[in-house]
Amino acid sequence: MPLYMDVHTLGDAVSKEDVAKAHAADLQLQDAHDVQYLRYWVDEPGGKIFCLVNAPDAEAANTVHREAHGLVADEIHLVSEGA
Repeated sequence: MPLYMDVHTLGDAVSKEDVAKAHAADLQLQDAHDVQYLRYWVDEPGGKIFCLVNAPDAEAANTVHREAHGLVADEIHLVSEGA
């Protein structure tokens, strides 16, 4: 399955706690779209969130975000894992 890194640019600071809640909501809905959110990273003061996800396509990954909490990614990049 393709691997994607998505980027959310919120513009304002974001807390790890709020991102953890959004991630938990993603996990609740991911199976319905054949998506698997693997990890995420947060730049709290910069208001950026990065999510690593296995998904059939970029739209499926964004659909989970949209349905779970409405925070769709501003960018989605197809990536491959390195060492």
